Amino acid sequence: MKKAFSLIELLIVIVIIGVVYTLAVTKLQTVQEGEITPSLSNLKEYLVSFLKEGEEAQILCFDDCSECSIYVDTQKVKDIESFIDSSVERYRYDALFGPVAIKSDIFFNNEGRQEDVCFSLSVDRHLVADQVMVVYKEKVYDYTPYFEKPFEYDYIEEAVEAKEKLREEAMQ
Repeated sequence: MKKAFSLIELLIVIVIIGVVYTLAVTKLQTVQEGEITPSLSNLKEYLVSFLKEGEEAQILCFDDCSECSIYVDTQKVKDIESFIDSSVERYRYDALFGPVAIKSDIFFNNEGRQEDVCFSLSVDRHLVADQVMVVYKEKVYDYTPYFEKPFEYDYIEEAVEAKEKLREEAMQ
């Protein structure tokens, strides 16, 4: 008696391999195209997904933060659904003054028209994000770590304490 696979068994294995391959390729394309849903906790990684060698990516949310766009080297590459509102606040940490509020920016579009920017965040060609802390919906997102995800805190004072502790450790 011969031991061999039947035609049905071979077809079932081929179908399973095809389904697994399709799922894997679809997921890989989704990640490569930057189709992750942006949020403040993954915004740095989201912007990095648009980068190629030597480029800079930036997200700009205009007016009341209802419209957001992704720019790579000053060229708009994608409009995205806003994930924040105008209550978002940005701060830079200053060793002498603590958190210093960043007022809204101004952006000049391709037609030379001035637009008010409610929120912006950039990632440079070295994958370093703007050195800011973002306060939104009772959470603080600290984008100052160079190669890590942003740290999350429950309030701004906690973020400032962590910065001061880090500064003290560096001075010792």
